[in-house]
Amino acid sequence: MPRLHALELVPDDAGDHAVRRDWQALYDAGLASQLDHPAPTNTPHVTVLALPAIDPAVESRATTLLGSLLPSAVRSSGLAVLGGTKVTLVRLLDVPETLTRAVLDLRDAASGERHPGWLPHVTLARRMPRDQVQRAIDVLGYDDLELTLTALRRWDPAQHEVRVL
Repeated sequence: MPRLHALELVPDDAGDHAVRRDWQALYDAGLASQLDHPAPTNTPHVTVLALPAIDPAVESRATTLLGSLLPSAVRSSGLAVLGGTKVTLVRLLDVPETLTRAVLDLRDAASGERHPGWLPHVTLARRMPRDQVQRAIDVLGYDDLELTLTALRRWDPAQHEVRVL
């Protein structure tokens, strides 16, 4: 499967640090973690849109729709497990309705998105064996996490670059 271009919301420094603390806790426990992917472009984020290509009109529309809504305070409302035998562990996010509507409008206008709707989340680990999920939950605990999303960025996998819009 080709790598997808993405538009992503990123947290402020405090939110980045809080998510990285989760990554580190999983890593220190010998579990799958986003720290297993040391590329400098691998930072905490919330994916808004992921497509084989993103044209300038979609990028411009994203800036218009989302830019005025930032910064935006969100709260992690729990952990979720996505996938089959190897899972992705995420923190689900409670997002203001205005931001949710804007993202859904953007996604509706962009063709090619493979997932309907939007499930706002921050990824903590990918390809975690399902039998390790309970241990990961025990490591992370049950506390909610507050984040402030402050910027919209574009990930270009062909160029291996991230650009703040």
